[in-house]
Amino acid sequence: MGQPLGRRALLLGTGGVLMGAAGCSGPPSAPLSVSGSGSPPPSSSLPATTPWRPDRDDVDPAVKLRAVRVVEAIGAWPAGQGGAAAAKKRVAALGAAPSLVDQAGALLPGAPEAALQVIDAQYGGILADSASVLVVCRQWTPGHAGGTTVDVRLSRARPRWDVTALHPARPGAAAASLPDAARRVLAESRILLPPAAEADIRSGKVHPSALRALLRLAGTYRMYISVVRSGHPLNVFGTSRPSDHPRGRAFDVWQIDGHKVVDPATSRRLVESFMRDAAAAGSYNVGGPVQLSGGAPGQFFTDNTHHDHVHAGFTT
Repeated sequence: MGQPLGRRALLLGTGGVLMGAAGCSGPPSAPLSVSGSGSPPPSSSLPATTPWRPDRDDVDPAVKLRAVRVVEAIGAWPAGQGGAAAAKKRVAALGAAPSLVDQAGALLPGAPEAALQVIDAQYGGILADSASVLVVCRQWTPGHAGGTTVDVRLSRARPRWDVTALHPARPGAAAASLPDAARRVLAESRILLPPAAEADIRSGKVHPSALRALLRLAGTYRMYISVVRSGHPLNVFGTSRPSDHPRGRAFDVWQIDGHKVVDPATSRRLVESFMRDAAAAGSYNVGGPVQLSGGAPGQFFTDNTHHDHVHAGFTT
């Protein structure tokens, strides 16, 4: 986080709302359908935000909403309510553990006020009694625009899920120089990157095979990335098997041509075509909300975790 709040961030907002709405950029004639975390703007000097809502057909909408509300409580505050002590009071008011604030990292910058917009909340994993929700967000403080992705861990409890841990993204410093493919990805208007994913590309730690696939897919689709390398569980959730994401060998897409993968109104043909094209672009491991036939053995898969996005993993 910590980039100057420029004209691009102010004019191109989420959900196609202008005049400083939070979110990722897109031309006003073709706004993205993005919702955000719900907190009023702390002051008129910061962008307005809109409330994020889970899709009613999600696997478990309540777990996502719980994760988002805790992230919002920590990452947005009005003037005079900054600092860890105030954040702990906001988290406690939600019935969550105030000690979570001690894990907030970059989500809690030292600033007099902040606005936060959730771009997407995606499963990093969901099992019967535990879950990982990747809360992808933008954040503004006076004079600066940034954001992060937080891997929020939860356990099932009654009457609601408990948030047990926060793992904010740590993309690392930007590389002194980048390969051509990385520069092209950053410049490609059809590849929409949230802050942590953009920082991943700038770090120079994303594998060339993933970069080449992004560029190839951008020739056909306008896609909104949720996660690349940082902000994702180190292991495939619920296993000891290393995930391809932290190694820079995978990316997740939550929106294709302006349509959310999780939305049942989104054309299954569109999602299936994207998954097959991801495989054709070199992915050995393509997951999504539908099970596809064909491909190499095990190349396509589906499960509850991938109900809300398309995953593409790479080995070479």
